[in-house]
Amino acid sequence: MVKLDDAVIARMEKHGHKYEVLVDPDLAMDVKHGKVVDFSELLAADRVFKDSKAGDEQSPEFLKEQFETEDINIIAKKIIEDGDVQLTTEQRKHFLQKKRNEIITMISKNAIDPQAKTPHPPKRIENAMEQAKIHIDPFKSVEEQVNSIIDEIKKIIPISMEKLDFVIKVPAIHAGRCSAIIHKFEIKSEQWLNDGSLIAEFNLPVGMKQDLMNELNSATHGEVELKII
Repeated sequence: MVKLDDAVIARMEKHGHKYEVLVDPDLAMDVKHGKVVDFSELLAADRVFKDSKAGDEQSPEFLKEQFETEDINIIAKKIIEDGDVQLTTEQRKHFLQKKRNEIITMISKNAIDPQAKTPHPPKRIENAMEQAKIHIDPFKSVEEQVNSIIDEIKKIIPISMEKLDFVIKVPAIHAGRCSAIIHKFEIKSEQWLNDGSLIAEFNLPVGMKQDLMNELNSATHGEVELKII
């Protein structure tokens, strides 16, 4: 359970009634983004308040009437998802930077320069976002923001979220071990040759292609062939 001194207020107002819970800011943001959290660690107190600073609580009977449950975890989740998490200035800066880094990483892993067919390094993405004066919302998920951000940085650098078609060939000596690796990714086709080697075709974002190749190179000591189609 988060300490009271470290907790922040998650607040929701509905039909003129206020509902507040005291929560861990990091875990509350995870809830906001649809992640599963341990509610015993999330809540500083198993109570719902009208005014947490005054210690004025909502009655269990009223909560059951309004939320159709007595489960504090379900009620707290609803308050966090539909309400506001009252972050301090420093916490907001922390979450903004964290979200910014997540967006940069996602774009760098999944987007390419459509002319060169190569990925953009994270620093180039970061610089383009700065030039485009991108606004990051710490309360929205990466997926909710990334497309509009790419539309803006297209004005700065050539960038596309298109996928790459490529084929890999694994020698027979490593094929069995690598079969398990390639099936963690979306395969277009797979063929076992008479000599025991394995050929597989993929259509993946550039970042996932690199993740796949990193695993295959590690498993084969670099003995894997790659051809971009």
